[in-house]
Amino acid sequence: MTEAWRYGGNQVRLWRTEAGKSREELAEEANYDPETVKSMELGRRRPTMQLLRAADQLFGAGGKLVAAAEYMKPEPFPKRSEEFMAAEAECLAFNNYEPLLIPGLLQSKEYMLALMNDATPPMDAETIEERVGKRLQRQEAMARRIKTLYSFIIAEGALRTQVGGAELMRRQMDLLLKLNELRNVFVQVLPTGHACGAALHGPVVLLETPEHKLWAWAEGQETSAMYCTPDKVSALTQTHGMIRMNALSAAESAEFIKRVAEEL
Repeated sequence: MTEAWRYGGNQVRLWRTEAGKSREELAEEANYDPETVKSMELGRRRPTMQLLRAADQLFGAGGKLVAAAEYMKPEPFPKRSEEFMAAEAECLAFNNYEPLLIPGLLQSKEYMLALMNDATPPMDAETIEERVGKRLQRQEAMARRIKTLYSFIIAEGALRTQVGGAELMRRQMDLLLKLNELRNVFVQVLPTGHACGAALHGPVVLLETPEHKLWAWAEGQETSAMYCTPDKVSALTQTHGMIRMNALSAAESAEFIKRVAEEL
């Protein structure tokens, strides 16, 4: 819950009260149930453009409520990820290991939507649209930044987990193979039988900054951190190195991905 949400929701409530309308009337106009409207008015949920438009028209606000949407836009990334996204946008090298999911920069739009539609707590449609759009922009930037090296190691389990079903995953495998053909992108697979203990501890990203310093990013379900201190970066670099030593080469990985796609 943010101050912007509370302020926007309070403005809707004040306009509704001034117009002598009930919450039920606004809910009907906006095609929401009254409890959802109440949550938005109290700032527990972000007042959506759908609600603001309905309220603006119903209360004769002359565009004043719709204008509030600009200050309550969905965040393109969770707050805890903003520092990482800024570093990614200017890095010279990007090395990513993912044990459970296809890395974000390699995901198809369908895969992104399948993940975000199943998010807990649920995300509203505008937030999903904003985040999918930003992730696709990052993917397009990766293809353009031919002087930046992108290296990905994906555990076999991530390839076999059927996010969105077998057909979706087959198309996701096709995208992996296509992106693996880019001159600056290398995709490696870590087969299940090759996994070392370090590979079980979660995802790791190593970034080289424009100043040729190494930063490391580690993420869990509800926590994440960017590290720049030598001891932390060294430990995560060694972890990534151990994982890479057990991974297949890029060429071997492409054949492995093709076999997995055929088996789905």
